[in-house]
Amino acid sequence: MSLENRAKATAKNVEGKVQETMGDLTGDTKNQSEGQAKQAEAKLRHTAEDVKDEVKKVID
Repeated sequence: MSLENRAKATAKNVEGKVQETMGDLTGDTKNQSEGQAKQAEAKLRHTAEDVKDEVKKVID
C-alpha cells in the first residue's frame, strides 16, 4: 500500500468536492462537472491501490 498515493487520492477527492460545491453554489456547471471528474479520478486511484494491496497479499 502506498500511503503517499492514497493521500494524493484523498486530496484529489476533497478538491473535487469543494469544486463541485462551489459550482453548485454559483450555478457554474463547468465547476460542477470538473469537481465530479476529480472525485471519480480519486475513486479510481483508491481502487488501484486496493488492487495493488490484494496482489501483494497473494504474492506474500
